[in-house]
Formats: sequence, C-alpha cells, structure tokens
Amino acid sequence: MSTMNLTLLTDLYELTMMQGYFKNHTNETVIFDAFYRKNPSGNGFAIAAGLDQVIDYIKNLTFNKDDIEYLRSLKLFDEDFLEYLSNFHFSGDIYAIPEGTVVFPREPLVKVIAPIMEAQLVETAILNIINHQSLIATKCARVVYAAKGDGIMEFGLRRAQGPDAGIYGARAAMIGGCIGTSNVLTGQLFDVPVKGTHAHSWIMSFPDEYTAFKKYSELYPDACILLVDTYDTLKSGVPNAIRVFKEMREAGIPLTSYGIRLDSGDLAYMSKKARKMLDEAGFPDAVISASSDLDEYLINSLKDQGAAITSWGVGTNMITSSDCPAFGGVYKLAAVQDENGEFIPKIKLSENSEKITNPGNKTVFRLYDNETGKIRADLIALADETFDPEKDLLIFDSIETWKKTTLKGGTYHVRELLVPVFLKGECVYTSPSVMEIRDYCKKEQETLWDETRRLTNPHQVYVDLSDKLFRIKTGLLDQMSQGK
Repeated sequence: MSTMNLTLLTDLYELTMMQGYFKNHTNETVIFDAFYRKNPSGNGFAIAAGLDQVIDYIKNLTFNKDDIEYLRSLKLFDEDFLEYLSNFHFSGDIYAIPEGTVVFPREPLVKVIAPIMEAQLVETAILNIINHQSLIATKCARVVYAAKGDGIMEFGLRRAQGPDAGIYGARAAMIGGCIGTSNVLTGQLFDVPVKGTHAHSWIMSFPDEYTAFKKYSELYPDACILLVDTYDTLKSGVPNAIRVFKEMREAGIPLTSYGIRLDSGDLAYMSKKARKMLDEAGFPDAVISASSDLDEYLINSLKDQGAAITSWGVGTNMITSSDCPAFGGVYKLAAVQDENGEFIPKIKLSENSEKITNPGNKTVFRLYDNETGKIRADLIALADETFDPEKDLLIFDSIETWKKTTLKGGTYHVRELLVPVFLKGECVYTSPSVMEIRDYCKKEQETLWDETRRLTNPHQVYVDLSDKLFRIKTGLLDQMSQGK
C-alpha cells in the first residue's frame, strides 16, 4: 500500500503554536493524552481502532519541498522555522491501547511523550484517525451484537463520506465483527474477505428475471445469491430462483453457497414466506440475506419478529454511524517535564465536571473478576504504579471523586492496556492483521457483562483512579480553588 503524505493533515494553529514555541526556545518534553468522554450511539463501551494508520502517519511524518513552499506562501512563517521543519522528524514516545480492545470514557487511548512542538503537531491527525475508525468499529460491534450470531457484511462504500472514509471505515467494520466487505480496495489493502451479489440493473438488463438468474448462476455457481425483489418477490423472484436452483441440482452442480437476497418490503413477512417456499422446494439450506437501510435496531426488531434471515448486508447506517456521526475524542496536556526530568502534572478545569482532565504521566489497567473473567473496572493510575492482586485495592470514581470502592485481594486480576508503539522516534510495535484484530475484538467483547452490551440503556463500566492519582488530582483541584 502506498502511503499518502499526511504531514499537512493538521490544523493551522498547531503550526502557529509550533512557531511560537520555536521562537521562544520552548521545547520541553510534555505528555498529551488522547481520550474520549462519552460512548457513541448510547453504547456501553467503544472499540479502539485506527492505530495502524497512526503508525504509518508517524513513520512518514516529514515536510517535503512542496510542503515547505506551501507554508512559505501563507506569509505566516519565518525562514528559520521553515528550515527547522525541513529537517523535522518525530523523536518521542507513543503508547497506545491496541486495536480491537474494548475501551471506556476518559482513559487514554493514545499517550504521546515528546518535545512540545512534536507533540502539538501530531494532535490533529491522531484524533482524525482514531476518532473515525473507533466510531465505525463501535457501530459495527452494535450491529453484530444485534444479529445474534448471523453474518454481517459491510456494504457502505457508495454512501461513505469519501474514499478514505469508505476504505478505512470498512477496515474498522471488519475489526468490529463483519465477515466481509463489498469494498474491493479494502480487501486488497488489508487482506480481508470481499463479498457481494448483484444489483437490480443486472435483472433489468435481461429480457426476463429467470434469464438473468440463469446467466448469473452459470457465471458464479459457487456464490449464487440471487436478488429476488426487482419485480415481485413472492410471485416472481423466489419462484424463479427456485427454478434455477433445481436446474443447477439436476445438472449435478453442487449447491454450496447459494440463496436469495431481499432488499425491500416487509423483511420479516417476506423472509418467512420465502423460507417456507424454499424449504418446500427442497432447499432448506438456501441462505436468505437482507439489505435495505438496516441498522442494529431494525435487525434486532426483525430477529424478535422471527424473520428467517441469517445474513445481513449493512451499508449507510454503519459506514456513516448515522445516529452518532462523531466519536468526540480529545487531546489534552497532562504533564510537563521540569529541568530535573520530573513530570509536573497539569490539569484542565471546567464548569462541567466531566471535562476536568486527569493529570500526570498515566497508564491504564483493566481489572477482571477471577470467578467470571468479566471486567470489573478500568483503573487509571500513574505510569510507575504496580498492583498486587492478592491485596485489597482502593479505587476512586474519576468524576464523582467522593465515591470509592475496595476490591478484595484474591478476587481480581490485572492487565495493563497501554503498550509502547514508538520509543525515541522508532516504531517498536507490529500491528496484527485485520482478521487477527477482529478475532481479538470478539474475545474482548466476551469479557463484558451482558448488561453492558445491550443496545438500550446499557450498564456503564466504571473507570476509576488509583489512590495516588486521586490524591494528585484532588490536590491540584484544591490549589486551583484557592487561586494558587
């Protein structure tokens, strides 16, 4: 895959701030956290995605001659700063939660430790990439959950907001649990299954529906899914499909992957009637797939109505996350290194308590219940903290800080989520394949309680603070309230 130069994929103020730091000889090492505040689509969790593209971006982060010339043309930047940019490379550290991991609000998905000019520059691209792919992966996870084990195919390319959204959205949907995508370029780039049938235009281009089905079956006998709603689903489409399937069987052609697709009408009624017709004709294993502006709520409703559909093609509502079009991730300064090499915690205040940040150099631990293997809570802690699961653990709510909980020693186990991705500017992480991430993501979701996975009013997983981090945060809040 050729990688586009994304160096100028940034907001102008990142560059103007960089020049300000440059002119003031201010380039101390800082820590920024990328996190989000609210689960999308009313969900009980999100799925981390996009890290692989972030890695490509950082690896290729250089200002070429055209970039420098364009910035010069803006009449905003001095020649000494442009000279600095012409030799720019990222030299810092990046830690991240691996793709496919179940994540929750306020915990760092990406942590950047770098000179402030470098850390400032990468903000926009990191948020752009992580926000989009995490959003679509999360939406897909909801759709897959609603399907209760049926296969979900990603069919959204023509409705995505541009080529990149179509390509990387399909990649994210595969991570979230799709069994395939109609997007051929995504299949090529990321080695994921591509799937599809045919359009109504194929049917309409022939003299009659039967001939269209017959020709298609001759071309693709091993993948013969026939679209039956061009004229009349039950009076024409399904009977003509059955006729073709009988002829295939009589000709000795194995019926390995075959069936019908419904794209309109009352999908519950039509699918049940079609199922009865197919069964009575001797094709009980014929697939009935459906498309038609599906989302998790409609699929859930159709399943409750007993629809005889076992394969779903989901397009617009998944690739655009139509009910929640933005992930809402932010990138906030958490610490500044002093002359002694110590990181001084920084906190952002707000009238809205949910927007008050968690200060310091942090990491994220996941706490699992020993008996069930399910997630009990996530714990944001200082990066140098360790925990003995045989000992009691006191944790504090990250927003309502007067709330605290003690986990009894021996009842839980601990896993650190943030892993090193770049150290001193060099990539030290190898991304798994998309299909490997998909399998990992499925296992991750199995660590959630059923109440957290439900589509409506899910139970929220606690994201808490360690005792040390809690004391630092409340101490800074006390100082601020006293005007210090």
